[in-house]
Amino acid sequence: MNIKEMKDRNLLLIEQLLEVWEDSVKATHLFLSKEEIENIKKYVPQALKRVSHLVMIENENNAPIAFMGIEDKKLEMLFIKNSERGKGIGKQLLNYAIEHYNVNELEVNEQNPNAKGFYEYMGFKTYKRTELDEQGNPYPILYMRLER
Repeated sequence: MNIKEMKDRNLLLIEQLLEVWEDSVKATHLFLSKEEIENIKKYVPQALKRVSHLVMIENENNAPIAFMGIEDKKLEMLFIKNSERGKGIGKQLLNYAIEHYNVNELEVNEQNPNAKGFYEYMGFKTYKRTELDEQGNPYPILYMRLER
């Protein structure tokens, strides 16, 4: 498995990453309905194209299995194909983000306890909480900073 920074974000890559996103979200965002996932999915390709730094991990067949997006020193997104979870891929990506981009902030859905626990394990602490997400939906968001 190798980490790759994606400058060229062609249609095929966006489609592959969208599949990883959907697989990951369905497994981890159990608080979202199928309709909500489909609605959010419409905005993901745009986010993938616009994020400053898009970094992914491929498997031995050169297929994406995980990716993250970074803006300034903030982790904007990190998604791992469900079948690849628990193998250290998230840790690999987050360490890469910290080492190469000085990532020290992120946001996570409070209703995604595995992600929250992972980020805490990686040294992030909650400094703020909101009742609603950025779209005004009733999904509490935790704002976390790296404390070392």
